[in-house]
Amino acid sequence: MAWREFSRGKMKKADVLQFKFNLEDNLFQLHDELKNKTYHHSHYTAFNVSDPKLRRIHKATVGDRILHHAIFRILYPLFDKSFIFDSYSCRVEKGTHRAVLRLEKFCRKLSRNNNKNIFALKCDIRKFFASIDQDILLELIKRKVDDIEALWLIEKIIRSFPSGLPLGNVTSQLFANIYLNELDQFVKHNLREKYYLRYCDDFIILGEDEKNLCGLVPVIDDFLQGTLGLQLHPDKIILRKQRQGIDFLGYVVLPHHRVLRTKTKRRIMKKIQRKRDELDNGNISEESFNQGLQSYLGVLKHCNGWKIKQKISPKTSF
Repeated sequence: MAWREFSRGKMKKADVLQFKFNLEDNLFQLHDELKNKTYHHSHYTAFNVSDPKLRRIHKATVGDRILHHAIFRILYPLFDKSFIFDSYSCRVEKGTHRAVLRLEKFCRKLSRNNNKNIFALKCDIRKFFASIDQDILLELIKRKVDDIEALWLIEKIIRSFPSGLPLGNVTSQLFANIYLNELDQFVKHNLREKYYLRYCDDFIILGEDEKNLCGLVPVIDDFLQGTLGLQLHPDKIILRKQRQGIDFLGYVVLPHHRVLRTKTKRRIMKKIQRKRDELDNGNISEESFNQGLQSYLGVLKHCNGWKIKQKISPKTSF
């Protein structure tokens, strides 16, 4: 099952095709290594991606990635039920669009349908994945997993990286949520902040009192440093009025509508122009160009983006 989940959409990749060529033998070999405890996680291949921020991705071998999927399948339902509702990263029936919808709902409720001024505190954790303490993470996992064999394997995966967690493992997404669930529980139950939501290491707290929100910053930072070995990014602590717009996950939420973030808009326009140039030069097909265009139009469906849509594709309607 893990192989089927992992290989979906990857069957044109050379390493995946090579693994598939001797699929049964490769899977049985992996099984035997686990059963005999001779399994060792292989090396990572590192490369950079821009999404748009430059990130260093570490890709494991196919066998290891299949194993990551198998581990994820078992651990996800065990831990997910203990997460707060308003954690939206890498969870079933969550995601960026649902997070933004929830933010809008919070804004309407707290502002009494935009009849009252409210404030939004937005924070980001500094070098989150690189700063995760592997020992602390293992202790958090041990609270729910007491099987010795499972813990042996989980530790193998976590210790396969020198420090922190690698961007690229499907397990890293779950481990990140396990780690930051401690923050979620602290904000919701200790600080009793009702209008809080988080996507990965970005989180927002809404409130009616500006001073109260300012006061939360050192309290949360102390908790992160003392409990998880993390700290808030000092340059990414933003407090602003709702009517100024709340920048979150690529969109800016305003009292009566939602628009695309300016940087996101510029990035889309640049990418489309680059694709148009490739089309004109015969480097890509018209079908490939149109597929890319539809993905950008899909982003615009979630905001007031009619003017941008007209610049991209005047003949296309939402």
